[in-house]
Amino acid sequence: MKKTSLSLAVAGVMLAAGAHAAPDWSKVPKRDIQVFHAGVTSIEWAMKKSDHSGRTGLVKGETCVGCHEEKGGLNFDMKRMAGKDLEPVGTPKTMSFPVSLQAAYDKDSAYIRLTFKAPEGGANKDDKENAVKATVLFANDKVAVAAGDKSVPGAQVGCWATCHSDARTMPGADDKKTKYTKDGAYELMQWQSAKGAKAVDGSVSDKRQMDGGTAGVKAEGDNKGGTYTVTFTRKLNGALGEGKTVPFGFAIHADHATGRFHHVSMGYTLGFGADGDIKAVKQ
Repeated sequence: MKKTSLSLAVAGVMLAAGAHAAPDWSKVPKRDIQVFHAGVTSIEWAMKKSDHSGRTGLVKGETCVGCHEEKGGLNFDMKRMAGKDLEPVGTPKTMSFPVSLQAAYDKDSAYIRLTFKAPEGGANKDDKENAVKATVLFANDKVAVAAGDKSVPGAQVGCWATCHSDARTMPGADDKKTKYTKDGAYELMQWQSAKGAKAVDGSVSDKRQMDGGTAGVKAEGDNKGGTYTVTFTRKLNGALGEGKTVPFGFAIHADHATGRFHHVSMGYTLGFGADGDIKAVKQ
């Protein structure tokens, strides 16, 4: 009887765990989002009218993605983006590429899946251990970006503009200074392709922390014929929750790139039972 009871208890635990297993991705819509090489552009650059005509829109409260995303693509002048003034070190051969994003959730967890072909031909190959890294950041509602005498909400510009000014690989940057936000924090999760690498569960606030997060991040990735599929699982806590819309963005470090030599997304919003640029599917 004791063995039977124990078996039933184990079965019950397994059934409970199965109730919150990874979603059926075939039932989750895909949204293609273009990531781009941002070079040395920053929020200060974006807020200088002589450099970026979109400054007027930003002051009015318009979002970067609202201006620059057209029919699933980006309307950037890629020749200008590849110029020496915006990328003095050297641009990758592929300036932008699509990432297919899927999002789902249940009562306990959120699931994010990224599918993409990581391009080669990068100008920076300083990460010898990781051929590819995939990072997703979620902003809490206090994130703001200091831009001269202005303060811009993080949700308006996205994580790349929030952090880029203070990246240690920016020209003339203090290599002892880490990325920060003016207020609030980003919850950070990252998958690394190196064998045995652990998922990163961290944050970006007054400094960048690559551990110490409370989201219980798990990450799995595989590479089939050059196409990477990276699946994140994390708790539905912190900035994420039922009925919430959270600003988020992501970055892909391809071809052993480090620091700012990644491809980044614009800032988007993700809804969990709420409106958003992307709506996570409840399963």
